[in-house]
Amino acid sequence: MADVSKLPMSTRAFMKLYRWRQLKDVACTPLRKPLSESRVALVTSGGLVVPGQVPFDMDFRGGDPSYRVIPADVDVQSLEEYHRSEAFDHSGIEADKNMAMPLDRLHELVAEGVIGEVAPRHLSFMGSVTAPGRLTRDTAPKAAHLLVEDEVDVALLVPV
Repeated sequence: MADVSKLPMSTRAFMKLYRWRQLKDVACTPLRKPLSESRVALVTSGGLVVPGQVPFDMDFRGGDPSYRVIPADVDVQSLEEYHRSEAFDHSGIEADKNMAMPLDRLHELVAEGVIGEVAPRHLSFMGSVTAPGRLTRDTAPKAAHLLVEDEVDVALLVPV
């Protein structure tokens, strides 16, 4: 469990004063087929990008609302992290990118027959978006449409 008292004073003050949003309705659809026959995609807020992709904008006021597409065949350890939050220790993700984008684990689950297949594309968002208006209004519907295009049955959310 994280110890808030170990965070910098500026981060603790921000967290205390931030107007946290509460979602009343969360979209959820029951799984219509066995997990062993399902196509699974990952959606992370780890701020990961494929080498050569435009990095997330660390200076975007309120947090960069864009996302990056991560192909299923990427070398997970080659991903670069652009998560702007100083509220957690990034060393774990740097040591093993599967902590934020567990693609290697998904491939293992396919091999074990637990899931049907790995989706061809996965999504990475910037974490710590403190002004989520653009994200929820503009970006999220486009990202959801991409998952629908890929006939994803299960989107596994990996919050960072």
